[in-house]
Amino acid sequence: MRVNCEGCAGCCIDWRALSPTTLDHERRGPRQPLDDVYNLVPLRREEVRRFLDAGYGDALVPRLFQDDNVADSRVTVDGITLAAIEGGPAFFVGLRKPPKPVAPFDTDPTWLPTCAFLDPETLQCRIHASDLYPEECAVYPGYNLSLDYETECERVEELFGGERLLDRTPTDARPLFGRHAIGEKVFVHPDPDRLSGIVSRLAAREATDEDRAEFIAVAAASSPGTTAINEAKYASAREQVVGADSWVGQAIAEWTARAGELGTPAPPGLAGAIELARGAPETAGWDTDN
Repeated sequence: MRVNCEGCAGCCIDWRALSPTTLDHERRGPRQPLDDVYNLVPLRREEVRRFLDAGYGDALVPRLFQDDNVADSRVTVDGITLAAIEGGPAFFVGLRKPPKPVAPFDTDPTWLPTCAFLDPETLQCRIHASDLYPEECAVYPGYNLSLDYETECERVEELFGGERLLDRTPTDARPLFGRHAIGEKVFVHPDPDRLSGIVSRLAAREATDEDRAEFIAVAAASSPGTTAINEAKYASAREQVVGADSWVGQAIAEWTARAGELGTPAPPGLAGAIELARGAPETAGWDTDN
């Protein structure tokens, strides 16, 4: 799979504010994401655990799905009807996207939601080729091609020109579907009553660290093919999320405090002062194979 990522990172940035057309490929069908994150990367259970063990619990976020159509697979919490499996809300875990000053596609620097691990200056991933790099990122856009779905590369080419998708070879890996995904990529919270107040804050984009921890700990404590969780693992994972204080979490707080309205002009050159100063790893540069 060959792609030209330099100056792009369209799959890592919510660039809807730059698009002259509506981008809504994630919001089709009966189940709509409760959040407004664009191109969330769903992590596998072992990936969630690796992020927690590395101290990056503050980089993770849950995604629930609103479902007003399928009566036998939903549950209501805080007046919101959620997609459910065996009575428990179903969810993904992904990487947070705080606002950062980025300039993809040869545009001017703009405040846009950007993956927590993306260097806003080089538009390269700070964990690329590391043990933390998610499989979903490593095989993109091969998954899409294997399913005959449009890729972000093609959307960027259509609207901004250039060549991003350099070949169309599908990946050999296949996305998880059905029962095989439960406990592995699609997680199930075992107690909807425990989520009172949390779901409404998630919907209002006001989730606390403790709110995020409730879901992320369940994901880390899950087992493939089942909705059961390991209570001891849940407790330790929850502590890891709440206690996390990585450069990522610190930078997210600073970016959020500094950011202007999404889609408005932003000052360049802040990555060093905000991310590198807090311990973020450097990126490799575009003269390498990264």
